[in-house]
Amino acid sequence: MINFKQTQLRKFVICCLLILLPYLVRAEEYFCEEKEDHNKPLARKYQAAAIASILVAGAIGVCVPLLGKTIKALRPDKNFFFIIKAFAAGIILATGFIHVLPDATENLTSTSLHCNPWQNFPMAGLVAMTSAITTLMIDAFATSHYTKSHLKSSQRVEGDEERETGESGTHVHVHTHATHGHAHGSVSLVENSDSSQLIRHRVVSQVLELGIVVHSVIIGISLGASDSPKTIRPLVAAITFHQFFEGMGLGGCIAQAQFKTRAVAIMALFFSLTTPVGIAIGMGISTRYDEDSSTALIVQGLLNSASAGILIYMALVDLLAADFMNPKLQNNGMLQLGASVSLLLGAGLMSLMAVWA
Repeated sequence: MINFKQTQLRKFVICCLLILLPYLVRAEEYFCEEKEDHNKPLARKYQAAAIASILVAGAIGVCVPLLGKTIKALRPDKNFFFIIKAFAAGIILATGFIHVLPDATENLTSTSLHCNPWQNFPMAGLVAMTSAITTLMIDAFATSHYTKSHLKSSQRVEGDEERETGESGTHVHVHTHATHGHAHGSVSLVENSDSSQLIRHRVVSQVLELGIVVHSVIIGISLGASDSPKTIRPLVAAITFHQFFEGMGLGGCIAQAQFKTRAVAIMALFFSLTTPVGIAIGMGISTRYDEDSSTALIVQGLLNSASAGILIYMALVDLLAADFMNPKLQNNGMLQLGASVSLLLGAGLMSLMAVWA
C-alpha cells in the first residue's frame, strides 16, 4: 500500500515537472535575456564601434559632394549633382517624418507625463509646425538682410568708381564712361542675382546644419546612455547609414554655398563630430541619465519636434522645391525623371530603416 502511494506520488511529481519544464526553460531564457539585455561592458564595446563607424560615415558623406573640384560629375552645375541631392533630400525628409517626429510624439504622449497638456494635446505637432514657421522667418529675414547688405556695399563701390571717373575727365572720358556704365550696369544686375542666390545657399546650408545637429545630439545621447546591447546593435548600422546620406544632403548645400576652405572644413567637422560627441556624453552620464524620467521625455520630445519641423521645411522648400523648379531640371525630362526616382528611392530606403531603428 505504501509502495503504491509512493509510486503514485512519484508519478505526480514527474507529471508536475513535465508540465512546469517549458515554463522553467522560458523563465531561464527570460532571465538570460534580461542579463544579456543589460550587459554594460558589451554595450560599451558597441558604443565605441558606433563612435568610429558614425564618425567615418558622416565625414565621408559630407565630403562626397565637396569633391566637385576634382570630380567633375559632382559639380553643382552637373546633372548627376541634382540626382544625388534629390536622393539626400529624400533621406532628410524621411528622417523628419518617419524617425524624428514619431519619436517626439511617443516621448510627449508617454504615460509617465501628466495628462494635461501632454496626453490631451498633440504637442509634438504644434512644436514641429512652430519650428517650421520660425525656420521660414529666419530663412527670409537672413536672406533679406544679407542681400541688402551686399547691395549697399556694391552701390558704394560703384559710386566711388563714378566719382573717380567724373573727376578725371574730359568729354571723351565722359562718353567712354557712359558706354562703360551701361555695360557695367548690366553686368552688375547679373552679379547681384548670382550673389543673392549664393547668399540663399549659404543661409540654407547653415539652417539645415542646425536642424541636423539638434536631432543628431539627441540620438547620440540616447545611444550612449543605453546599456542594452540588444538595443544598440541595430542602431549602429542604421545610424551609420543615416549619417552618411544625411551628410550627402548637407554637403551638397555647402558645395553650392561656395564657402571658403576654412568654413567648409569647420562645417563638415562639426557635422561629423555631433553624433559621436553625443554618444560620448551619453556614456558619461549613463549612471545618472534616466530616459524614462519626465524631464528627459519632455526635453527629448520638444527638441525632436523642433528638429523635425526644421528638417521637413528644409527638405521640401529649400532642397526639393528649389531644385525641382530649377529651369535646368524643368527643361530636361530625363533629368526630372531621374531626380524623381532618386527622391523616392532615398525616402523609401530611409523609411525602411525604421524597421530596425
